[in-house]
Amino acid sequence: MGRRIRLALAGAGAGAVAGLFGAGGGMVLVPLLGLLVRMDDQDVFPASVSIILPICLTSILVTSMSTGIAWRDALPYLPGSALGGYLAGRWGRRIPTVWLHRGLGALIVWGGIRYLC
Repeated sequence: MGRRIRLALAGAGAGAVAGLFGAGGGMVLVPLLGLLVRMDDQDVFPASVSIILPICLTSILVTSMSTGIAWRDALPYLPGSALGGYLAGRWGRRIPTVWLHRGLGALIVWGGIRYLC
C-alpha cells in the first residue's frame, strides 16, 4: 500500500471518529500515523494537531448547517482551550515522546471507562 493511501486512511479514520463522536480524531490519528505511515515519534503529535484543524472546521460547518451550534455553551471554554493549545504548542516538544504517548493512552482509557460506566 502506498504512502499516500496510508495517509488518506489515517486522515479518514480521524475524520470519521471526530464526525461521529464530536471529538477524538487525534486519539485515532496519533497511533495511525505511527503504525500506517511510520512517522517519527517526534513528528506524530505536531502532525496530528495540524491535521485536526481542517477536521474541526469541517465538523463545525456540517454541524452548523444541519443542527446548529450552541455557541453560548462553547464560548466559556474558548479562552482556556486557546491558552492550553498555545502552551502545548510552545512546550510540547520539550516533553519526552514516551510521556506524551502515556498521557494520551491514559486519557483514552479514562474516557473509555467514563463512557462505559
